[in-house]
Amino acid sequence: MHRSLVIAIHIGYWFMFLLLLMLFYFILMLLPSYANLQHPPPTGRFLFWTKLMLGFAVIPGVICFYSFYGFLFNRYLSNKKFIQFILLGLSVAIGAAWVGLAIESLPFMLGTRFVQWRSFTSGAVLLGIMSFSALVNGIIGAIIKGFISWFNDIKLKEELAQKNYEMELNLVKSQINPHFLFNTLNNIDVLIEKNPPKASVYFKKLSEIMRFMLYETKTEKIPVSQELAYIEKYIDLQKIRTANPDFVEYSIEGDPGNAMTEPMLFIPFIENAFKHAKTTKEGAGIRIHFGFTPDTIRFSCENNVQHNRIKDESYGGLGNGLIEKRLELLYPGKHVLEVNKEHDLYTINLSIQHAG
Repeated sequence: MHRSLVIAIHIGYWFMFLLLLMLFYFILMLLPSYANLQHPPPTGRFLFWTKLMLGFAVIPGVICFYSFYGFLFNRYLSNKKFIQFILLGLSVAIGAAWVGLAIESLPFMLGTRFVQWRSFTSGAVLLGIMSFSALVNGIIGAIIKGFISWFNDIKLKEELAQKNYEMELNLVKSQINPHFLFNTLNNIDVLIEKNPPKASVYFKKLSEIMRFMLYETKTEKIPVSQELAYIEKYIDLQKIRTANPDFVEYSIEGDPGNAMTEPMLFIPFIENAFKHAKTTKEGAGIRIHFGFTPDTIRFSCENNVQHNRIKDESYGGLGNGLIEKRLELLYPGKHVLEVNKEHDLYTINLSIQHAG
């Protein structure tokens, strides 16, 4: 939601709140019992009412509203910590009521005589009424915050749908583009004459990659083991282009078990590495590593590049901005992506917390 609209919602709420207090004042003015009281002239009555409501309702309401809006909702309610939310909410409401009483007792407000309670019961009732009024403002603050968050989530999901569509197009163009496809087919064609059995193996891998991209990526999640199988086939096909058998270091640490992931979550980074890696006759030009624990997936991809070849936004067909946007939606607060560019070395480190 646009910032100006959020500000307008806040202004509108407090305007309605003050308007309600004014309505109560005019209703009281119409009551004979109130009008016959020994009060100063009407202007004095209004000033008294203003001071009374400032400490009785406005200041406690503001404290409670923005405590719920800015802190309690994000920290507890959105994380489904309901017990903590309720207890802290009640504590904030009572604390806000005490602040209101302290303000009312100031000399330029109503003075210390205002808070001199005749009995414990009367004091508890007054404090309870003020706490309840503050709590109502706090609950409304949480509702408004929830509405804004819900609205932002809808916009984010709509944006994701569009981004996912763009991503699918970009993935098709970047992974199964004519350049990659023709190169792979040409390499396989050469192998047919030199080593037919090996050519048949590579052709089968290419067929499986095509099948995976066309059919298996339609679901929201797939087993990590299935994603790894696709990545291994992709690496094997890319390695046909180089005579260096050690050009790619690929390692897996731990057991992925039953972990699930979104289809083709890691391949854009790997594809970028192959696209920009500097050809080496010996030694590794690309290092790919997966590490698995029961609740975390760690992925790193490192490749050598020619000096000054990398550009922030143009690195790879998919673009880091689009990849990061997808990660933010799929794993909000549950992933860490680090991109390091140092001289002729480009490194991606990605950590994802998953539910299994």
